[in-house]
This record gives sequence, structure tokens and C-alpha cells, in this order.
Amino acid sequence: MIAPNKTAFVFPGQGSQAVGMGKALAERYPIARQTFEEADEILGFALSKIAWEGPAEMLNETRYTQPALVVHSIAALRVFKEEFPDFKPAFMAGHSLGELSALIAAASIPFADGVRLAKLRGEVMAEAGRQSPGGMAAILGLDIPAVEKICAEASVNDEKVVVANDNCPGQVVISGARAAVERAIELATEAGARRVVPLAVSVAAHSHLMKPAQARFNQALSEAPIAPPQVTVVGNISAAPLRTADDVRADLSAQLTGRVRWTESVQFMLARGVENFVEMGTGNVLSGLIKRINRKTKRFTFGEPDDVEAFRKG
Repeated sequence: MIAPNKTAFVFPGQGSQAVGMGKALAERYPIARQTFEEADEILGFALSKIAWEGPAEMLNETRYTQPALVVHSIAALRVFKEEFPDFKPAFMAGHSLGELSALIAAASIPFADGVRLAKLRGEVMAEAGRQSPGGMAAILGLDIPAVEKICAEASVNDEKVVVANDNCPGQVVISGARAAVERAIELATEAGARRVVPLAVSVAAHSHLMKPAQARFNQALSEAPIAPPQVTVVGNISAAPLRTADDVRADLSAQLTGRVRWTESVQFMLARGVENFVEMGTGNVLSGLIKRINRKTKRFTFGEPDDVEAFRKG
């Protein structure tokens, strides 16, 4: 059996969504179905139908994507707890939006409040994207200092681009004004990037262009009942444990415009003895990133019915 004290649960963020997410799990496990039904009631619309049946264009709208990912993650976590009731991981962490899932899982934020925050986060980010359209791109094959230098060179006056996600060695995502992103893409290509992939988004997440979203989200955070996490949660912005309710609010707030320090977050857990990572919810994006950070890790996905037996076998 996998050792809980050497295990971290990780929770995916936007980009992992897919039509059908959580459906098979809900058909097999009543607790998973109940979790989706609970979310439908909290939100006042059938999120489960959008997640399970689409259409993809609708699911990909951030106001639906973000709560859908959170709900699938928590549905998977609840199935895990039923199947492995004595298993308590040493750490939890979530990638971008996934931090909300991690905080719900760690009993820092109640499920209902977390689902509402996820929906609001998606709405305010989309609104900020309409006010200040921007772009994002993934740069493969260059390290953080090289990409930071490129972003500085590509930023002119009000047209700025920044490092948004440090996902793993050799995979950095940039975000900002579209013209600045385009300049950075050219510079990255000239600097020898193995590949540069413009992302199909209009929302420049984790950049200064998300500032218009800040006030409404901060207000909601200030009103949400947040407690110290019951399992250590490593924050995206600090790449360190969020120990108090104030730590949680600060990290979630700063995340809208700040860098996701995923590589450092995973390295923090590795340095404290974590060897196993369980990706709770949709897809296997984080498992791939963690493999790039440290190939010796053991990685599990936990979002489909077959994943239960796979984890049991270790």
C-alpha cells in the first residue's frame, strides 16, 4: 500500500476539462453523483449536465469550467475517502484554480462556498478578459531566467507580458497584452525555444490584465468562511504552506495576477519526503508535469472508476 506520509494529493486547473468529466464516476459511486447534485443545487443550474454532456463550447466558458473542475475533484476525493477511509496525505496542492479544490479538500473552505468562489472566479476573469483582452503562450525548452528576460524585452509602455506559470523545467507559460505576447513569441523562437504554442484564450490569466477582477473576488474572499487547512496545503504564489486563514486569502487573491510557482511547489513537497502524487479529478496534466520535475515519483490519477483499483494495487 502507498504510504500516506509520503503522498500528496494534487488538484488540476483550467485546461484539464473535457466533456464527460465525472460522469462515469457518478454512475459507479453514489457519493460522486451526490456531489454533482449538491453543486447543481448550490449554483441553481445543472452544472452536471454541462460537465457530462457539453457542448464543449459551453463547458469551456470559464464560469462553467472552473466550478466543474472543482466539483469533479471533490467528487473524486469523496470516493477516495469512502474507499480508503484511513488514508490521510501529508500535503495537498492545486494548480491555479485547483488551489480552491485543495483548500476544500483540506477543510479550509466549505464545499458550497468553494463552488461559489470557483464560479465567481471564472466570471470575474472572463469579464476582465472582455475589458482588457490579452493572450497567453506556452514556451518549451527555455528556463525561467531566459523567459523572464524575453518578457522584459517584449514589454513596451502599457503592453506588458509576464511569466504566468512555471509548470515544470522546460515548460513556461507567458501571459499579457496580445502585442507583447506576439513579440515574446518571436524573441523566444530566436532564443532557441524548442516550441512556442499560442494558447486559444482571450483571458490573460495570472497577469496584470486580471486586475479588474480583483475587487469583486477579494470581496467574496473576505466574506467566505475560511479556516486554517487541516492538511498542509502548499500555495501557488508562495510555494510554501498556507497555515492560517489570512494566508489562504492572500494566496487566492494574489493568484489572479501572480505567477503559479508549480515547479517550486512540487519541489517543496519532494524535499519533505513526498514520493507519491495522486491527481484528484479530471485528466492527467499535473501527473505529466510532476514527471518532468522528478521522474522517480510515483503518480496516480483518480477521477475515473478504474483509478480506484489502480490505486489499491499501488
